[in-house]
Amino acid sequence: MKLSKLAGILIAVIVVAAVLLVVVGIPSGAVTSAIQSRIERDTGYRLAIGGASKISLFPGFSVTLNDVTLQDPNDRNPDSRFTIGRVRAELPLGSVISGKPRVTELTLTKPELRVPLIRERAPTASSPPSPAIRNGRQIDTVIDRVIVEDGVVVMANAADRVEDRIERINAEITIDAERRVSAVGGAQLGGKPATFDIKASPPAADAQPVPVELKLEAPDLLRAPLAAKAEVRLRGALLQINGLSGTLGDGAFNGWASADLAGKPRLKLDLDFQRLDLGHPRTPAQPPGAPWSDARIDLSGLNYVDAELRLSANALNLGAAHFAPASIDAKLIGGVVTAQFSQIGVYGGEAEGQLGIDASQRTPSFSLRGDLDGVRALPLLSGLAEFDRIDGKMQAKLALRGSGDSPRAIMASLAGTAFVNVRDGEIRGLNVARMIRNLTSATLSGWQENGTEATDLTQLGASFRIAQGKAATADLALAGPLVRMTGAGTIDLGAKTLALKVEPKLVLTTQGQSAPGEPQAGPTAEPVGLGIPVMIEGPWASPRIFPDAAGILDNPDQAYARLRQMGKGLFGALGGGANSSAGGAPGADNPLGGALGESIGRLIQQGLQSGGAAGPSTGATPSQPPPQQPGAPPADRIDNDAAMNAIMKQLFRGQ
Repeated sequence: MKLSKLAGILIAVIVVAAVLLVVVGIPSGAVTSAIQSRIERDTGYRLAIGGASKISLFPGFSVTLNDVTLQDPNDRNPDSRFTIGRVRAELPLGSVISGKPRVTELTLTKPELRVPLIRERAPTASSPPSPAIRNGRQIDTVIDRVIVEDGVVVMANAADRVEDRIERINAEITIDAERRVSAVGGAQLGGKPATFDIKASPPAADAQPVPVELKLEAPDLLRAPLAAKAEVRLRGALLQINGLSGTLGDGAFNGWASADLAGKPRLKLDLDFQRLDLGHPRTPAQPPGAPWSDARIDLSGLNYVDAELRLSANALNLGAAHFAPASIDAKLIGGVVTAQFSQIGVYGGEAEGQLGIDASQRTPSFSLRGDLDGVRALPLLSGLAEFDRIDGKMQAKLALRGSGDSPRAIMASLAGTAFVNVRDGEIRGLNVARMIRNLTSATLSGWQENGTEATDLTQLGASFRIAQGKAATADLALAGPLVRMTGAGTIDLGAKTLALKVEPKLVLTTQGQSAPGEPQAGPTAEPVGLGIPVMIEGPWASPRIFPDAAGILDNPDQAYARLRQMGKGLFGALGGGANSSAGGAPGADNPLGGALGESIGRLIQQGLQSGGAAGPSTGATPSQPPPQQPGAPPADRIDNDAAMNAIMKQLFRGQ
């Protein structure tokens, strides 16, 4: 039911009612029946007046009808109807008598327009003639002002139990002597307030397009006010919008659009933006460790419209993330969306991919394929996910699928593969080398964040196989100037938990190391590990990090040897050695000295003291060692073994 038809029929109702009321007076049921018959005969629309109708002569001539319902008898959908709580028209009595009524003010109180949502698009059929003109009767009436009070548009599909509403529509529409129309008002879209200002000029001739200007402000839906102008033409059920141009905030755009309104709407839209801002820059962040939301994601509306969209932008701002340039081609058919992203510039790199949404079933499903290359990680992850811990050049390949009607359900159902690699950057707020050192004295609770510290990265990468929301990796690798780590395990994306086992190593030189598989120029120092696996378990916001006691028991000799090697590399030979004899300072061969191994060094020194071994001398000539028995192990070896026993007791007491 078109709005132009509704306006004409309402005027017909008022005119017929006015004539009958003037002749008969306050109408009885018989007069009301006469009004209904006259309207259906002249317009073809079925009218029902459920309430009282009256005429008033003071302070001016007016007609009031209550509980008015209007339906098109040719409409096969019974849900399509227009109801009005009260219709009141003010008009000069002389204009009614002359047969050329002029309505100075028409007030519609609580109008409700019900529009059926059609799921399947029927074959195109010829439309019947407009009921308003099929009997050769035209309504020649002038309206100066229309007021809409507390109106509602209800879009519903009873079979699917779907209903969307535009509520609290309040508007004032004025029409000047040259038939220029101005409509100003507000409404609530999905419970969010919006205001509009529409202007339309009459066409120069019949069948010519109508120039239309629109201003729309919806702070909760649009980041900035929308202003647009276009030439609008209605040919049967086809609405054409040509010469479309305007601004969204500070970004200009141009393009065209069309809508086939016969049955299930079919939209086409092609727009080119200088700058397109979508979403809000910052939304309230959830507390660290908060579970995924169970809030329902309602995509049912995708089933009731088909569309083809092409959007391009020199700059696209999605929340706080920036893309330049960007191009999106999307199709929506039968509740299934396919969106192709290409030629997207992302923070020094490029991205392309495809997003799929299937809302045709009760539970929607999703798919995502993405390929990023040379993208700076920090601004992208910070803008999209408020994750600001990793920086560097990122390469990523994603092939994911999932289903669910809430964020928690989607994350728990994810499946597919993913590969992520970050090079030449840093982990912000974390000192991984310090964490490894601290593991020798205590279990760590959480990531030990410190905003002033960072871990330089040569490379951080992993590949994942994902099933039922759990991402498993066997090739987690971290390489940096002072630390190297490999590992494997599982990340539970739905529960936001980690279960990883890693092998950390410290590099006992300031010259650093290359990424795995790459040659390094100049002399290098082999990274030295704890010889003990490290477990990372629990919520990913604050996991428990601790040495794997089972790993120590599986191979205690290796654990002893590794710790002894770390002690030598950091502080020279345990219990004295070449440097001590020559008067060198402890750790002189290691440029990092105690700065790198402060925690381990303290424990080693405590172990030496408890084992009775003398510390390194500071230049004095060492005393002559007592003669050894034949076949006995060297004294320094006995001392070192005793020292290591003491150290191990200190390191792993309580395990």
